[in-house]
Amino acid sequence: MKQRQNHWSPGQTIGILGGGQLGRMAILEGKKLGYRFVTMDPAEDCPASQVADEHIVARYDDQEAAHKLAQKSDVILYEFENIDPHLVRLIENLKPVPQGSRLLSITQHRLKEKQALASANIPIAPYRAVHSQEDLQAAIQEVGIPGVLKTATGGYDGKGQWRIHAWEDVKRLPQTIFTENHSLIYEQFVPFIKEVSVVVARNSEGDIEAFPPVVNLHRHHILHMTIAPGPMEAESFVHAKRLAIQVAEQLQIVGLIAVEMFLLQDGRLWVNELAPRPHNSGHYTLDACVTSQFEQLIRAVCGLPLQSPQLISPTAVMVNILGEHVQKFQAEMGRLPSQGKVHWYGKTEAKRGRKMGHMTILAETLSEALNIADQLPIWSSLTEAEKQAIIAKSTVREGVGN
Repeated sequence: MKQRQNHWSPGQTIGILGGGQLGRMAILEGKKLGYRFVTMDPAEDCPASQVADEHIVARYDDQEAAHKLAQKSDVILYEFENIDPHLVRLIENLKPVPQGSRLLSITQHRLKEKQALASANIPIAPYRAVHSQEDLQAAIQEVGIPGVLKTATGGYDGKGQWRIHAWEDVKRLPQTIFTENHSLIYEQFVPFIKEVSVVVARNSEGDIEAFPPVVNLHRHHILHMTIAPGPMEAESFVHAKRLAIQVAEQLQIVGLIAVEMFLLQDGRLWVNELAPRPHNSGHYTLDACVTSQFEQLIRAVCGLPLQSPQLISPTAVMVNILGEHVQKFQAEMGRLPSQGKVHWYGKTEAKRGRKMGHMTILAETLSEALNIADQLPIWSSLTEAEKQAIIAKSTVREGVGN
């Protein structure tokens, strides 16, 4: 085991496991601080490789490539969680990985994540582990209906989830889910009025900075819009921030963690999921905060002092640009509002539902920002129900998040 250190200076090289848009934006922010970057990803022309100093084309289970990444790097981070923790542990024996494999193994397994949150007295929805049809029936008896059955590993943007509204839904489940998945989890539906998230940065010295809580709006299980600061009661705003900081401290993270929560009608907040990396709902920070979530990640991992996460715009609304929006968006590029900041991710194939970029609208008021976004002939206008989900404080919806 090599001697560890917890500070890396500009001019040194940061290795990144993963080559997606999160790595790309982290590199662009890190280069402003003077760091060099080498990435490892199976795709030759991935978003991060386009801005990195060097790129290693390899699968995430390629141990030889992992050794090569370690040789070329002074410190290593991962930009997304779908990486084998065993590979990260191998790299940890070669070079520092401040985020660590332990956090990765917890957050990529829903059951372990729930257990970690429950042991830290973090409020979560009632749940039960499921390994068989019999387990599911027992879980439904204990937790109740409606609920949702999720795979313990994998799945994102609504994938790997089955909603249970009645016992008849259990009969319609594909039986393969019990043979193809070693572990599942059954959760109670949460009657929420808003979906909230908070991105928190923490360095190895234990210094913590939390970005403002935001409210998120999903369409077809994919994030459509993020509003910062999140429109909610002041007490809920403060509580969300404190709860996210509590999670970061309990898990002793180094780097970033995004804490996704449900805001209930009675003002309670229940944590839904964690992400040990930059988060889609934090992309607005590139244009609307003193320090972006990506710069904060580089600072936290490299042992630099964390900077202010304070908003520099009264309101920011971030809207995702998906594959189906690209053609319309490109046609409107010459007519986009001056308050809008556009970020493309360098992806070549515009598939439906694929995140190709985002636009952040800065405005004096939430109404102004929403009107600007709504008037663009790129994505469908907000429905009244969606507007209520953003602005109203007493309309209950049922859901399970993403």
